[in-house]
Amino acid sequence: MREVRRAPDREQDGTATWSLATLQRALRQAPDGLPTVSTFTIWSVLHESGLRWGKDRSWCETGTALRKRKSGTVLVTDPDAVPQKN
Repeated sequence: MREVRRAPDREQDGTATWSLATLQRALRQAPDGLPTVSTFTIWSVLHESGLRWGKDRSWCETGTALRKRKSGTVLVTDPDAVPQKN
């Protein structure tokens, strides 16, 4: 989870947003990483922690959205949203 919360470095990671494949590559190459982790395992961990793949091609928490306001961008949380369950 620490790796997905980190903003990817374009030079080091070769991407601007995390996908399953780029997360897998970063985790496998890290000195303290997981050399045999699969994309299914990464997907399962992300879903269990309440993250979903959004339309903007990024991982976001279920029931939250970034909204543009005159004062800037704010994080809005839907109190009625329940996390999806498999």
